[in-house]
Amino acid sequence: MAQVAVFCGNCDRGCPTLYVDEAAPADQRVVLTDDFGQRVRMSAEPFRSPAEEATAGRLDHV
Repeated sequence: MAQVAVFCGNCDRGCPTLYVDEAAPADQRVVLTDDFGQRVRMSAEPFRSPAEEATAGRLDHV
């Protein structure tokens, strides 16, 4: 898996991380881990929407 981003605050358990797993089936290539090590796998399509929103600046208020 290739690490794409780490969403880290000041935590002592690890940080939520975004990966892309090119070896996985297409519907499981995007991998999000939480700060407890749990994983969510999804296709790129559902992840595309929040990525576009962030790029457009529509999440800047968060």
